[in-house]
Amino acid sequence: MRILLAPAKKMRVDTDTLAPDGIPVLREKTERLLTWLRSCSHSDLKMLWRCSDKIAEENCQRLSSMDLDRSLTPAILAYDGIAYQYMAPGVFSDDAFRYVQEHLRILSGFYGVLRPMDGVTPYRLEMQAKVTADGCRDLYDFWGDALYRQARDESGIFLDLASKEYSRAVRPYLTLDDTWITCLFGEEENGKVIQKGVYAKMARGEMVRFLAEGQVKDPEAMRQFDRLGFRYDPQRSTPTEYVFLRENQNTKRR
Repeated sequence: MRILLAPAKKMRVDTDTLAPDGIPVLREKTERLLTWLRSCSHSDLKMLWRCSDKIAEENCQRLSSMDLDRSLTPAILAYDGIAYQYMAPGVFSDDAFRYVQEHLRILSGFYGVLRPMDGVTPYRLEMQAKVTADGCRDLYDFWGDALYRQARDESGIFLDLASKEYSRAVRPYLTLDDTWITCLFGEEENGKVIQKGVYAKMARGEMVRFLAEGQVKDPEAMRQFDRLGFRYDPQRSTPTEYVFLRENQNTKRR
């Protein structure tokens, strides 16, 4: 079983907590992306990143000095978004780290596919960016089926905890031998299940921690997830979509 998770825009450098163990498997393609990004003008990059002048300037400076080999942070510690905060890898046990290293794969517009302990450097590049490196239309075209091939294990089971933007880089390449399970974390409103971004990100991170702490290898065991007020709803779920409803609107993180 492979768990797929999206990256986060916010990143940090942490070279003290843990040393990286490995390099991204698609490193050669990342080097080509870096070369292409450095060939772009400041205005082109600002449009590509869809960001403010301040953020564009910061990331242009980052690009000019980017080193893919030095001062690297393990990917699982480098991302600092909501999902990663609630995953809380900083307090993982050794067994939990071994579990995520085997089962978790982080999808990335810049690196493609990352194992948790792969060394990375901060970057800004979302999967939807209209990158034309190597004559491609966009990053989906650039990466092709590489993310699917590198993320898949012998079971062919994918547990999708990523956003649609990143799932789209893998899902089109599924075969009849694969199983794709999506988790929907929502709230019931007027008889419909509504997924709210912040709570969904929180739950995705908590789900990774739940799986790692329990050393879960059977997807059906995910149905026992009961954190942040979410509970599995068997009536709304299907064999390939697990629906978790947030029962207590005022639930705080435990």
